[in-house]
Amino acid sequence: MHPFLLTFQLASVTTLLLLPTGLAIAYWLTYGRSRWRPVVEVVVTLPLVLPPTVLGFYLLLAFSPESWFGGWLLRTFDVRLLFSFPGLVIGSWLYSLPFMVQPLRSGFEQLPRSLREAAWVLGKSPWQTFRKVLLPNLRPALLTACVLTFAHTVGEFGVVLMIGGNIPGVSRVASIAIYDEVESLNYSLAHQYSLILLLLSVAVLLVVYLINGRQKIVR
Repeated sequence: MHPFLLTFQLASVTTLLLLPTGLAIAYWLTYGRSRWRPVVEVVVTLPLVLPPTVLGFYLLLAFSPESWFGGWLLRTFDVRLLFSFPGLVIGSWLYSLPFMVQPLRSGFEQLPRSLREAAWVLGKSPWQTFRKVLLPNLRPALLTACVLTFAHTVGEFGVVLMIGGNIPGVSRVASIAIYDEVESLNYSLAHQYSLILLLLSVAVLLVVYLINGRQKIVR
């Protein structure tokens, strides 16, 4: 499988998995009153400041068949996460979590509190309020979160290298392919890969800024 095809597949699966979990976490962080909220905030935000190789190292230890978790998965379900696509998805899910949660949380916080209160007065359940009242008004934040998560997953390197290595068709994503071509002194192909990622990054930023700009104009 071509590195870019594998990259877009990983980014798509990660974004789809993060969307419902990101919505749930962002909603809870916005409206929840648990004393554990600061702890969850720290855990969710940690990948923004934690070097990806650190996260990748601990996932490498956790996924290893010699660890209790990796060994249990292998014995019970015959599942090996290390150097596999499912393992990359889990690592990407953790590493891209704040890029999904933070825009969604910001979107929830910008919604008027009266929206929920009016829905409750009209007899809507919490689930109906979320699905029919809050979610439709969250579209700009949803789009921003999905775009940022997808782009961030496309560009990740450290986590993928630590838990996936450089296996063609399994873990050789675009960022790894660039590093591999540079090591091989194949600068021409490395330049092609890098240019594609550069153009993708520019397009992502333009989309995000356009969404935010339109949202400000509407307000």
